[in-house]
Amino acid sequence: MFTDPIADFLTRIRNAQMAQHKVVDIPASNLKKEITKILFDKGYILNYKFVDDEKQGSIKIALKYNQKTKRPAITDIQRVSRPGLRKYAGSENLPRVLNGLGISILSTSHGVMTDKEARKQNVGGEVLCYVY
Repeated sequence: MFTDPIADFLTRIRNAQMAQHKVVDIPASNLKKEITKILFDKGYILNYKFVDDEKQGSIKIALKYNQKTKRPAITDIQRVSRPGLRKYAGSENLPRVLNGLGISILSTSHGVMTDKEARKQNVGGEVLCYVY
C-alpha cells in the first residue's frame, strides 16, 4: 500500500517513459485528474482519457515523444511536497522551474494550477511537483 498517491502517479509516468511505453494506466482521483489536465494543456502528454469502470476508475495517458530522437516530452518530473514534509509557497515567492522553461503545479484555494496562473491570480499554495 502506498501512502503518497501523487508520488505514485508521477513515478508511473516516469517509469513508463523510461520503458518507452505509449500509454500508461493510473488509478484515478480528482487531484490526479486535474494534474493530468494541466500536463495535457501545457503539451507534456499527447492525450488522456478518464475511464470510470471500477469504484475508483482510472486514467489512461498517451505519452508524448519526439519523432526523430524518440525522447520523451517530459525530461524530468519531481515531487516537491510530500506527506512527511509539506512545501508551501506564498503568492510573492512562487517557484520558477528552469527560469520559466518548466512548470510547477500547485494546489491552491482556487484549484490546481501552474505557477504562472497562480502569479496572475495572486494566490499561493502547496507546491505539488515540478515538470520540465
